[in-house]
Parts: sequence; C-alpha cells; structure tokens
Amino acid sequence: MENIDNTDINLLKLLQENSNITTKELAQKVNLSSTPVFERVKQLEKKGYIKKYMAVLDEEKLNRGFIVFCNIKLKQHSKTYGQEFMKAILTIDEIVECYNISGEFDFMLKIYVRDMKEYQDFVLNRLGIIDSIGSLQSIFVMAETKHNYGIPVLEQTKE
Repeated sequence: MENIDNTDINLLKLLQENSNITTKELAQKVNLSSTPVFERVKQLEKKGYIKKYMAVLDEEKLNRGFIVFCNIKLKQHSKTYGQEFMKAILTIDEIVECYNISGEFDFMLKIYVRDMKEYQDFVLNRLGIIDSIGSLQSIFVMAETKHNYGIPVLEQTKE
C-alpha cells in the first residue's frame, strides 16, 4: 500500500461500510475538515484503491436466492480452451463471480438463479453450449453463514 496512511485506511473502511456517506460525515469521523477528506477520497479513487461504488441488492426479493458454486474442469489445458471459456462466461449474467483456481478443477463460478429447475436449465442451455467445458461439479448453498461484501482493510503499523 503505497503512500496511504491510517486516515486513508479509515476512510476506506467507512466508505466500504456505506458508500453513501457524505464528505461532511466522513470528515467528522476522521477528525478532518471536508476539503482534505474530499481530496483524499479523490486520490484514493485515482490511485485505484476505490474501484467503484455500488448498491448491494437483496437476492431473495429479486427471486435469485438459489446460490450455486460450480466447479469447472476444462477439456484440455490450452490457451484456446481457456480463452473460449473466459469469453463465454463474461456474457452470462447469472454468473456473478469466476475464479481461475488450482487443484482438481480449473474454475469456480458463483451463480444466482431462482431455483433448482432454473439451474438445471442453466447448466443444459448456458454452460452446456460452451465447448471448452469438460466436466462440472455443482455445490448448492443451503444457508449463508457469513457474507461480508468488503475486504479487510488493516491499519498500517509504524516500524
């Protein structure tokens, strides 16, 4: 973490908790005036510490509460298959996260659908048409124990 201090870290924590917080409220919480806080936030955005601001939606209210982790094994480890797979999954809205992983599988997907029937259709008609997929394993979420939307931001220690 280059050139950020504990005040910047506190700003990141506060914005991660509530991105709608006003500059004035931020300033009060970090004991600075509004102008330096505004400038610090703009610098954190410019340097890429803050990628974007967004609203967290309720998947149940949107009828997308059936969560599946799907492990994918490609047919073959090749640049062509890997690129084909990654290009295809970028176009599928139900896939909200995709990780290239080590171990028995090549990719892990997080998928939101309405129910098991919709997931079956998704596997057959969305994933099933991606030629680079060799096999997949589905893991169905029964209950969510912890879901933290942020990342841990730890204060700098003085050396």
